[in-house]
Amino acid sequence: MVAAAVAAVFSGAPSTVWNLVTGDSVLASTEAAGTLLVRRDASRVRLVLAGGAAHVAISLWWAQVLTRILPRRHPILAGAAAGAAIAAFDLGVVGRRYPAIRALPVAPQLADHLAFGALVGAVISRRLGR
Repeated sequence: MVAAAVAAVFSGAPSTVWNLVTGDSVLASTEAAGTLLVRRDASRVRLVLAGGAAHVAISLWWAQVLTRILPRRHPILAGAAAGAAIAAFDLGVVGRRYPAIRALPVAPQLADHLAFGALVGAVISRRLGR
């Protein structure tokens, strides 16, 4: 749970910074994730709430998977690599079926996924006392 919470909260930093620099909405990714649960034409508030719920659920799922499969040696590096694999699935397989997700810039989304995996690995490393 700790790994999921830390990773869920901080892994969105790359896309948030990207959106601030480019002038895009910092909620663009959250709204896009909301389309996993509600229609794309839903109100912005509904999209953000649904996106937050989807993000929490997905983060909990992937964090639980990673805490079980990451090696105890070099968990941060392995976590980042796992984040790349998760990005391939989340964005390349699932996301391509959702226009709002497909429309997001890939590089910031990939960076978010790498950060997610690395953060889960960092929590594991800290819990192991390394």
